[in-house]
Amino acid sequence: MTSLLNKELAINLKGRDFIELADYTPEEVRYLIDLAIELKTKQKAGEIFHPLKGKTLGMIFEKSSTRTRVSFEVGMYQLGGHALFLSGNDLQIGRGETISDTAQVLSRYLDGIMIRTFAHRTIIELARGATVPVINGLTDLSHPCQVLADYQTVLEHKGRLEGLKIAYIGDGNNMVHSLMMGAAKLGMHMSVATPEGYEPDEETVRQTKENASETGSRIHVCYDPKEAIADADIVYTDVWASMGFEAEQKEREIAFANYQVNEELVKYAKSDYLFLHCLPAHRGEEVSEGVIDGKHSIIFDQAENRLHAQKAIMAAIM
Repeated sequence: MTSLLNKELAINLKGRDFIELADYTPEEVRYLIDLAIELKTKQKAGEIFHPLKGKTLGMIFEKSSTRTRVSFEVGMYQLGGHALFLSGNDLQIGRGETISDTAQVLSRYLDGIMIRTFAHRTIIELARGATVPVINGLTDLSHPCQVLADYQTVLEHKGRLEGLKIAYIGDGNNMVHSLMMGAAKLGMHMSVATPEGYEPDEETVRQTKENASETGSRIHVCYDPKEAIADADIVYTDVWASMGFEAEQKEREIAFANYQVNEELVKYAKSDYLFLHCLPAHRGEEVSEGVIDGKHSIIFDQAENRLHAQKAIMAAIM
């Protein structure tokens, strides 16, 4: 079986950073999804495939995570490489060393760097200083690895992406930003409903709509959950208080009281809708147990695909 890694398009991805989906063309985004499915097929068939044999990924975690750490670490192992966990306490960044110096030093040891951090400017500075590919494992602005896995999962269940409608109900956070950009790149339509004061970043919305105009995608932001979810093929939500906003939990519970994805709200979606959640979930808050554990939920397929989508990213750019 000839791998997609041998395609001419793959040559353009070698050595590049994976920081934002906006940095990739629609063809490149779809290529990574198709590559993820190919690598998943190989793994399920028990086929040994080691394109990253002898290579090492450094994983910097300023924000803790279950799925990100395990999926990247296992992914590197399955690709024949090795992953090295680096907490904020393990690095000199927290003791005054500049991000640029850290990037340059790590580049002498590693073949790639993944970082999961708070401020988006941290990964931008890291990528500027590094001479090896840098992967965005999550920032407060975006979460592109998750979204690649999300749309891989939708493609596996629906058989297509172009023309589908995704509705996001909840906080206008990093997940929304990357979901919108991914939808725009893939020719999907997306409606977002948030409470007032919790809208997505205005500049990100503008950039997304600019990209959407090239693929025929439609991006809509509103305040009415019923309006957003009407005739949706995919329904998506996230926690009301993301990591770093725990102090606002009680305040957000009041603001988001009418934004729970529950059995009543999903009646407005298509009868064969899919439910997605990036996890971890707070059952009974942003989503009812009946929805998240119901027949339309594919959250664990979605979680599994973090492994395969990230393997595609690493194999392509490293």
